[in-house]
Amino acid sequence: MDVKIEESWKRHIGAEFDKPYFAALTAFVHEEYRRGTCYPPGRLIFNAFNLCPFDKVKVVIIGQDPYHEPGQAQGLCFSVNDGEPFPPSLVNIFKEIQADLGTPVPQSGSLVRWAEQGVLLLNATLTVRAHAAGSHQRHGWEEFTDAVIRAVSADRDHIVFILWGSYAQGKAQLIDASRHLILRSAHPSPLSAHRGFFGNHHFSLANQYLEKYGIDPIKW
Repeated sequence: MDVKIEESWKRHIGAEFDKPYFAALTAFVHEEYRRGTCYPPGRLIFNAFNLCPFDKVKVVIIGQDPYHEPGQAQGLCFSVNDGEPFPPSLVNIFKEIQADLGTPVPQSGSLVRWAEQGVLLLNATLTVRAHAAGSHQRHGWEEFTDAVIRAVSADRDHIVFILWGSYAQGKAQLIDASRHLILRSAHPSPLSAHRGFFGNHHFSLANQYLEKYGIDPIKW
């Protein structure tokens, strides 16, 4: 795995690349991509970091796994490529933004525009085998992305961490709540969105917090 990651991230998490677990993870990912189709394309594995430099991060949204069907995954949690149908969770995210802020549902499901504004769209696991959800979990990615969350918490101030669902909420222990805003709710998936995701106002709350500290809000 060729780690092409934006320079500011190397300064804060570069030590991870030299640890034994990352060498084992690299070997596993290389073999998986060699043996069959995996997502996202190799050049996009670190897309979330390359589009959102460390010093530009304002908001962190934590997902679990990349999309595992053709044409969807682009290295950003919840985001799909232009022209792809919106997955159900993304449909519900856009519904909540519309209800919260009055912003119309966009034509594209690509969230690159969020990333470029400072939203780190971080999946806990950065790769997946085609048609096999969770297939690359517990091979080292979680250790790496936990280190990312810790680094943002320790080395930045006034970041909004958005944790949807029990898996993401388990990452709260990595975050210094005295320095950052942690927003928690149910996951936007159709199975749970009506149990607290709809009406959570996370998008307006995030912007209010950023503006309180003189930080430009996100155009959701």
